[in-house]
Amino acid sequence: MTAHPLVAPPVHLPGPDAPWDDVHERARATGRVVVHTTWGEWLYAALLDPELRGLLGRDWPRYRQTPAAADRFTFAVSRMVIKYTAAAVLEAAPADLDIAYQPGGRPVLRGFGEELHLSLAHTEELVVVAVSGSGPVGVDTESVDREASYALLRAQVCTPEEAKELDALPEDERRLRFLRLWTLKEAYTKALGHGMRRRFNAVGFTWDAEGRAVLAEPSAAAPGWSFATHLVGDRYLVSEAHRDGPLEIRSRHTPGEQVGPAVPPAPTVESAGPGHPAGR
Repeated sequence: MTAHPLVAPPVHLPGPDAPWDDVHERARATGRVVVHTTWGEWLYAALLDPELRGLLGRDWPRYRQTPAAADRFTFAVSRMVIKYTAAAVLEAAPADLDIAYQPGGRPVLRGFGEELHLSLAHTEELVVVAVSGSGPVGVDTESVDREASYALLRAQVCTPEEAKELDALPEDERRLRFLRLWTLKEAYTKALGHGMRRRFNAVGFTWDAEGRAVLAEPSAAAPGWSFATHLVGDRYLVSEAHRDGPLEIRSRHTPGEQVGPAVPPAPTVESAGPGHPAGR
């Protein structure tokens, strides 16, 4: 799986005691960081943490009201990973950070406005979080074993040019390329903040001479975007979309400090595209 040459693969963080200095250093060096883990790796920390209620903060009622145990633990772990990752980037305490949600469910850190961008994706046991202080970012993930119906979703996901290219590929190669396109479009629309409001078949990708994804649509903003897809754990595709911007990471957040407009809580997380379950 070919990635953008400047986009490092996601960092694996097996729990709250992971080496968070690496996360901070990557964010300081590149302006962003993408991490991945599994909810199982964080499960005991979530179950045994006496401060879980304070750590989840405004998300505690939703955690308690989620009926299915697996969904409840995935929800708790994903919020813990967001807070721990953002805290490592900002050199802050995770419990001092407060997650809010924009309309449509995009997570943000209360008080940081557009200074810090977040994105969350999860599928099966994998949880992926991106934090960027240098422009909008979006991530998405899918299992390489997912049997998505290309015939059924072709018109919804692909532009005519993409469909023509995919139609000519052998079935196994077509399936993986289709999943890669799907995750790239999910990541891109998340970074744009559009979610399900933008049709995937209106967003086109092509591939450069080195196999990297680039936007097919002519746009003055296109050169500012970078895309990458990585294979994680030999099982999952993780795609990232990022638009370059000035580095705005501000370290050592002061609890209670308000540096941007507050965003009211919302009951959902980032919107999913066609065929995806809600709450990704």
